[in-house]
Amino acid sequence: MNINIFLFIVMIGLSMIYFLFKPMNFKQTQDKEIAQFSLTNFTLNELDKSGLITKMNGDEAIRYNDRYLVENINYTDNTKEFLANMKAKKGLYKKNIVYLNGDVKFKREDGVRFFSQKATYNKNTDVASSDVEYVAYIGENYVTGDSVTLDNKNNIIKSKNIYAIYNLEEKKKK
Repeated sequence: MNINIFLFIVMIGLSMIYFLFKPMNFKQTQDKEIAQFSLTNFTLNELDKSGLITKMNGDEAIRYNDRYLVENINYTDNTKEFLANMKAKKGLYKKNIVYLNGDVKFKREDGVRFFSQKATYNKNTDVASSDVEYVAYIGENYVTGDSVTLDNKNNIIKSKNIYAIYNLEEKKKK
């Protein structure tokens, strides 16, 4: 075989590779965050010298560097004046703030409770709030509105566009 024919065949083969084959186009993806661990049917208790501070349990949770994602969350805070309990279908616990979503039930040990589809509880300021429609009960009294902010520390409830049924009590005569 003549060297010129061999080089010509090699040149045609390389040309075909160059023109017919296209390089693979890999899309660059951002690094996805990896969970540190996951839990099923769990209970997390936070304790200090005085006893139980917070309790969080649920059906499933995923722990990342800075947060917990929880299914069917049941969160209880015992750090302030009133014991507060919150339940929801989904919860996000991040930097001492609990974000609740889906059938939210908030109850305080003095009888104050509200129900909504979305709520936020800030453990540091002891404020629970919902910026969607809610129903609240204070004892036998009934309130609905477009949004609610419950300041547990100062025992103040703020709301917008409310409709309330409030039972007045008579003063007892001495």
